[in-house]
Amino acid sequence: MARVAFIGLGNMGGGMAANLAKKGHDVRAFDLSAEALERARAAGCLVAESAAAACDGAEAIITMLPAGTHVEQVYADSIFGAAPASAILIDCSTIDVATAKRVAEAAQAKGFAAVDAPVSGGIAAANGGTLTFMVGGSEAAFKRAEPFLADMGKAVIRAGVAGAGQAAKICNNMILGATMIATCEAFVLAEKLGLDAQAFFDIASVSSGQSWSMTSYCPVPGVGPETPADRGYEGGFATALMLKDLRLAMAAAQDVGADTPMGAKAAERYEAFAAAGEGGKDFSAIITALRET
Repeated sequence: MARVAFIGLGNMGGGMAANLAKKGHDVRAFDLSAEALERARAAGCLVAESAAAACDGAEAIITMLPAGTHVEQVYADSIFGAAPASAILIDCSTIDVATAKRVAEAAQAKGFAAVDAPVSGGIAAANGGTLTFMVGGSEAAFKRAEPFLADMGKAVIRAGVAGAGQAAKICNNMILGATMIATCEAFVLAEKLGLDAQAFFDIASVSSGQSWSMTSYCPVPGVGPETPADRGYEGGFATALMLKDLRLAMAAAQDVGADTPMGAKAAERYEAFAAAGEGGKDFSAIITALRET
């Protein structure tokens, strides 16, 4: 087993660090939140006094931070000056592609191997060790990062060169955001047409309208497998996080001149939903706004 530095112990990072500790790794964890540090300690991690201290002697350094500015700052201020040259740098944050590429280039210039490895699966998968990792970086860097990522997930897939993991993540979540809205619209229309929600689910889930949003994450309570809809739309994948990913996708689309009208409309609807004070609710809760129109 290896010494691993884990920086960023929020809703996702906390579970990920805990799973590395469960696998027997010597996890040195750091976060600005004292509460998050205590949870990490209880999960078997050794709490570090700073990000730089966590990196001391680490074989792998994993970051899970809110935005690209945080990633660049932590790398520049803490990681580059403290990490052993032999460490593999793994950023699991969801950030813009341009920043991911800059971070990788800066790491390479200082002699480090680095990958961007954003995740899919949400809090439950982070806690359960069943995340999917989309990885950008060289083949050699990917092979070094893969064992650590495998200890936190069910699938580890190389998407391409540096930045490709972020590109895959925002494209995937643009699909998710748009299909969830379409799924919610269909359930609301079915209700207004007098269809029973369970009957509609039974039909659509085995027909051409089937999607992950329908079958695995149904936005209607009491229909299909248990989802955040059955818990008052609490937990799961927050609307604010979906909106963050859609904003990143729209910015990327503008940068490369891609036409994404469905993605843009999804972003617009989630902007309005979050502005109405629902940013903390699961993104499938947008069905409640659609029922009010």
